[in-house]
Amino acid sequence: MLKIHNSLTREKQVFVPIEPGKVRMYVCGMTVYDYCHLGHARVMVVFDMVYRWLKAGGFDVTYVRNITDIDDKIIRRAAENGETIQALTDRFIAYMHEDADALGVQRPDFEPRATEYVPQMLDMIGKLESNGLAYRAVDGDVNFAVRKFDGYGKLSGKSLDDLRAGERVEIDSAKQDPLDFVLWKHAKPGEPAWESPWGEGRPGWHIECSAMSSQLLGAHFDIHGGGQDLQFPHHENEIAQSEGAHQCRFVNYWMHNGFVRVDNEKMSKSLGNFFTIREVLKSYDAEVVRFFILRAHYRSALNYSDAHLDDARRSLDSLYFALRDVPPAPVSLDWSNPYAVRFRAAMDEDFDSPGAMAVLFELAGEVKRSRDPQLSGLLKALAGVLGLLERDPIAYLRGGAAGGLDEGAVERLIADRVAAKKARNFAEADRIRDELKEAGIILEDSAQGTTWRRA
Repeated sequence: MLKIHNSLTREKQVFVPIEPGKVRMYVCGMTVYDYCHLGHARVMVVFDMVYRWLKAGGFDVTYVRNITDIDDKIIRRAAENGETIQALTDRFIAYMHEDADALGVQRPDFEPRATEYVPQMLDMIGKLESNGLAYRAVDGDVNFAVRKFDGYGKLSGKSLDDLRAGERVEIDSAKQDPLDFVLWKHAKPGEPAWESPWGEGRPGWHIECSAMSSQLLGAHFDIHGGGQDLQFPHHENEIAQSEGAHQCRFVNYWMHNGFVRVDNEKMSKSLGNFFTIREVLKSYDAEVVRFFILRAHYRSALNYSDAHLDDARRSLDSLYFALRDVPPAPVSLDWSNPYAVRFRAAMDEDFDSPGAMAVLFELAGEVKRSRDPQLSGLLKALAGVLGLLERDPIAYLRGGAAGGLDEGAVERLIADRVAAKKARNFAEADRIRDELKEAGIILEDSAQGTTWRRA
């Protein structure tokens, strides 16, 4: 029985979908004006894992992850670049997809862009105004009246008294209360704008997710996810908007993944300690990065360092060694197998991917001892549920060769070494081995011949 830690109730709860056999899930996605960083990678990989596990459990899942393609940062970056907003956002959406594909992240069922859902946002703002929860300020913005929504703060655990003006919101004389937040921004010269009952303008950030999720999943759905940094104010505001407009419960289960940290500080652009996915993939195989993310529980902090990624690579290598040495037989996943039972128990305990991986390593050890192709096949099948071990072991172990040597060059040097050994020129054979080692290539001699892998 799947249990999920619900950020709303602050405890693990048995997952019971609204509609039996079906799951509707929304995850806050990227604001597309720059390359995705490791924090984005964690959100994508974590909820890809959740998506995969729900489907493995037999659920019919509808997964929505939005794209924010209009906001202040996007407008500013497009102006700095001297290009249109659409040209900027289209380019970085393509880059985002390239990064996600490299990490083995499956595409969501729907990937709505904010600019495509402005009519739905206007409709929701109109409902909030009719329900007495929204007002037009003297500066032309339309704001949400926080104190008129009963229960504001229930997700974050913050009371209105705790939210002193100036802590998380800027004092704005146009607002009736400093805690109020904008739903519709009045048009400024030179900025993109849409027609509305309140004059030309553009949507605020929070309203877009409420409008897109309700349009694609309904006013009440099962799971809403995102990074821990979105819990307040973004997700708190989503609840207020959505429940205020539709007069029903918004989401049953809220999930938040932990921060990525560098030297135990939160990774952020303001601190200058962030790494883009592309930068990391120049040094590490994408599957190593995915493994590194899933090796930590999704709610815990993830501490980034080269040492941790090196350790993740060695660990992933060891699983691929088991598949290389004992080629897996094709198997159908037998969930009654003791290893599979323990794997499932871990994943059903709030998506405990580290616990599930521990089962994989035990299984890999048994594969090496027993040389059983069926167990090797089970190892591959269980790991595949997490999006791991899906490549040919030899291809993986030879990937990322350093020193500028391609496979052909490596094979030619190995052939030269074999010839040198036959001619009893052992000094030359050793020189070639050392040359390959310097280039990051490890040779493994056996009775069947010489194989190689990256260091």
